[in-house]
Parts: sequence; C-alpha cells; structure tokens
Amino acid sequence: MRRDLPTDSEVREILSRRRTRPLPRSAPPAGRALAPLIKQLDAKFGRSAGTLEPRWREIVGERLARVTRPQKLTRGKGGAGGTLELRVAGPAALLVQHQSEDILARVNLFLGPGSVDRLRIAQGPVRPPSDLARPANRIGPSAPPLSAHAEAELDASLAPAAEGLKAALQRLGRAVLAVDRPGSDTRRR
Repeated sequence: MRRDLPTDSEVREILSRRRTRPLPRSAPPAGRALAPLIKQLDAKFGRSAGTLEPRWREIVGERLARVTRPQKLTRGKGGAGGTLELRVAGPAALLVQHQSEDILARVNLFLGPGSVDRLRIAQGPVRPPSDLARPANRIGPSAPPLSAHAEAELDASLAPAAEGLKAALQRLGRAVLAVDRPGSDTRRR
C-alpha cells in the first residue's frame, strides 16, 4: 500500500505541531573559558620562577645575572611571603648572600609587594644567559682604502642591490678586494 505525499497545507500543519531542537551553541574560545580558572590559580599559587627567568637580568642587574638563576619559587602558607631559591655559582654565593635584601626588594618590585620574604641559595654550576654568552665581535685592523678604479667597479656591481643590503655588501667587497690585491700586507685567515 503506497502512501501519498502530504500537501503543502498538511506539511505546514505537521511542522507547526513538531517541536524542533534549537541549534547547539558553539563553544566559547578556550582563553575566555579558562580565564576565571587561571585567575583563581594565580591568586592561589602565584607566579613561578619561570616568570622571573626571562627578565632576570633586568631584575638583579648584569653582574648578578651572570652568576645566578632563579630555580624555584614557593608560596608561603596563609598568604605569607614565599621563598625564592637561587642557583648560584660557587664563589659568588657569598656576594649573593650579602646582597640578599636588595635582591628580595627587586624581586618583590617585579612580582608584587610581599611575594618573597626569604632567599635560599643553592650552589652549583650556572649556565650564562644566552645574550651574555656570546663574545663581542672583534674588529681587526682596517684594510687600506681601495683605488678609485676598484671602488667604481665595486659600486657598479652593487647597483642592482637593495639599499638595506648595499652597505653590508660594500663593506664585504672592500674587505675581499683589499685581501686579494697584489702587494697587500693583509693576510687571509
């Protein structure tokens, strides 16, 4: 037995009687959903030593940043100030101990008043910060000036180069041509 399709008026009546589910809402962005939880955890546990690491040189200064690293930041019970554990290169531990009040004041300035009350020193090897570990560029003796003809050839060969690159290429070209010039006392290394 074959059933006939409903007419337009019957379809409207059927659809008006049926309740449809509303479309599900899309999930909120993760950052917005987690913000209250993160604020609650930050209020409870505070910042860690990892937040101090990138700005450590600014906090304690160049001299102390070479010989110290923040390792651990523990929060005190009942909202009291916490303890900052520093890894210090062996001989510098005495220096750090004498400057502990100044270090605590600077760390509290960064983290907020009363965040750290005590400093714990752990002696051991300290890796220097990456920006301090690189040796300064040493510039050797300057090469004698090029002849007018060689300078003109160099400028003509660099004409199509971009402006930002042209100055660096000219310095390189002058250095190379000065080394390759016969009678030059500059030696290759």
